[in-house]
Amino acid sequence: MSTPQADAATVTAWVGDAVMAPSMHNAQPWQFRYVPATGELRLRMDLTRSMPHTDSHHRSMHVSCGAALFNLRVAAAHAGWTAHVRPLPDPADPHLLASVRFVEAADPDGVADLYPAIRRRRSSREAFTDERVPAALLDALSGAARSEGVGLSVLGEWQAEAVLDVVEDAAQDERLSPEARAEIARWTGSGVEGPDGIPTYAFGPRRRGGRAPARDFAVGRHLPERRSAVFEHAPCLVVLGTAQDRPPDWLLAGQALERVLLQATADGLSTSLNSQALEHPELRWLLRDPHAGTTTSFPQMLLRLGYGPMVPPTPRRDVGDVLAIDDERGDRAE
Repeated sequence: MSTPQADAATVTAWVGDAVMAPSMHNAQPWQFRYVPATGELRLRMDLTRSMPHTDSHHRSMHVSCGAALFNLRVAAAHAGWTAHVRPLPDPADPHLLASVRFVEAADPDGVADLYPAIRRRRSSREAFTDERVPAALLDALSGAARSEGVGLSVLGEWQAEAVLDVVEDAAQDERLSPEARAEIARWTGSGVEGPDGIPTYAFGPRRRGGRAPARDFAVGRHLPERRSAVFEHAPCLVVLGTAQDRPPDWLLAGQALERVLLQATADGLSTSLNSQALEHPELRWLLRDPHAGTTTSFPQMLLRLGYGPMVPPTPRRDVGDVLAIDDERGDRAE
């Protein structure tokens, strides 16, 4: 008796949910290929969307693709299927990040309930209120990360102050780097006309007060219509980290990141991602929490959590641009 396989239309819908994941500068560096004859979905890095200066080792690309993988798992679970992910299946092909097969089965990971949050999740660059995030919610988010084999450290007041200094140093380095500014300009602002990148409306306000980390994608560009705001003086910051720092760990971190973001969204929190300091090896080390143990030895993402306004989504590429489907003979369908 043959094992049921998901049809191409169903997988296409799941990939449509997968690509709602966050990515550095919304570059969406993923490419999927589905082989109906074998039921295998492959995920590759799209190197045409790499950022050689700020992500020379493709760490952020792995994290972004890992986040898309988690969305895929959630979408499949919501439909009554389990996605079995085999990460980095071919040592000779490091850009092939995962092979996924689907089995009709219950939700062993307990992620199906996160499905409504996939299309409600936003990366907010707005100011949050000063309302404190309840400890119970933070504990639940730490548990969500642990479920994926990753650690989440909630920074205390003195740790947050130190991290904010590191982020300011990274922002200063970015302002002084023509290469960094050129990469940002490629993916942000008025030059963004297609279904990717960060359009001006998603920049958020200029910070005129407060200490919350708010990456300024204008990078010196004058935007007269842009407003300003006072950000939080005591932001709620958490660091997602892994025990090792290899491509499999980056991919794992991306799945944990998206699980945390979807859980936070379901809990009514606004979320903001900051990879700025992580793009500088000498600064990234300073984000480590010395009290968190080995589970977060290598920081992979800095998150700001809180309560803020709803923000519009950033654009996404059409599924047809990121998914190829082979025909029954194994040839790629056009």
